Amino acid sequence: MPLGMKLRTHTEGKQTKKKTLRLIKWLQKKHLLKKKLRCPVCHHKMKMISVVKKDQFMWCCKRASHRKVSRTIRTGSLFEKSKSSLFSWMKFIYRFSQGLRLRQIDMVDDDVAGSSKTLSAMAKRIRQVCISAMERHGYARGRFGNAWKRKKWVFGLMGVKDKRRRLVLKLVEKRTRRHLVPLIRQHVKSGSAIISDEWRAYKNVLTNMGYKHYTVNHSRWFVDPHSGSHTQHIERAWMTIKGHIRRLRGNRTEMLLEEHLKVLEWSSWLGSKHPDGPLGRLFKDIWKSFPV
Repeated sequence: MPLGMKLRTHTEGKQTKKKTLRLIKWLQKKHLLKKKLRCPVCHHKMKMISVVKKDQFMWCCKRASHRKVSRTIRTGSLFEKSKSSLFSWMKFIYRFSQGLRLRQIDMVDDDVAGSSKTLSAMAKRIRQVCISAMERHGYARGRFGNAWKRKKWVFGLMGVKDKRRRLVLKLVEKRTRRHLVPLIRQHVKSGSAIISDEWRAYKNVLTNMGYKHYTVNHSRWFVDPHSGSHTQHIERAWMTIKGHIRRLRGNRTEMLLEEHLKVLEWSSWLGSKHPDGPLGRLFKDIWKSFPV
C-alpha cells in the first residue's frame, strides 16, 4: 500500500473518531447516553476509553485489577443491543419525528440502515417510546369524527381548541351504538360541543347525554348553512392517517395498527405542542423511557 494511502486512511480514522466523540458528548448532554458509570465489581467510577470497536469508545474500570471489566457506551440506553451505529440512529430518529414519510427502501438507499428488517426493529423501539409517553400522559377530551375500516374499524375523535388538534384513535369491532357511544362518553367531557356526520349510531342520542350535538349532512353540503358546523378538521386528519397506515403494506396486523395509531395520537397530543417540535419531544420521551 502506498504511503499516501496509509496516511489518508489514518487521518480519516481520526476524523471519524472525533465525530463519534462529538456525537457521544451530545447524546450525553441530551441524557440519551450515560455520562458516568460505576464498575459492577468494585463500584468505582469507570473511564470512557478509545477502542477499535463499533462505537469506538467504551466504559472501562480504572482499577488495574479490574481492567478487563468493561461496558458498552450504550449501557442502559435506547441504543443498547442494537447493531446500528449511533449515527444511523440519529438519522432514523429525525426521519421518524418527521412522520416517516420516506419508504423503507429510500432509507436503506440513504444509509439510514442496511435492511428493512433493521428499520422495522428501530421503528418498533421508537413506537414503544411514544406509547409509553402516552400512557404516562393519559387522555384529555374533545370532539369526534367518523370511522375508517381496515380489518376492524378505526373510530376517531378530535379535540379542537384554538389551534390545538388532539386525536384519539380506537379500534372497534363494529360501528354500532353499543361500541361507539361508550368511547364518546369516556373521552368527551359532558357539556362539550360535538360536531359529527349523521351516522345513526349516535344520531338523536348525544343530546340526551348532556352534549351539544351538531350534525352535518355530507350528502348536501360540507358546512351546515344553519349552524355553521363542519367536520373538516377530522376529515383532513383522516387523509394523513390513511396515508400513514397504507405505508404499512403487508405488515397490517392488528397489533401493529394499534401501535401506529398510538404514534399518531402521540404526535397530536405531545409532539406538536413541544417548543422544539416532535423531534424535541421524542428526545425527551426517550430519556423518560430510558433514564440514564
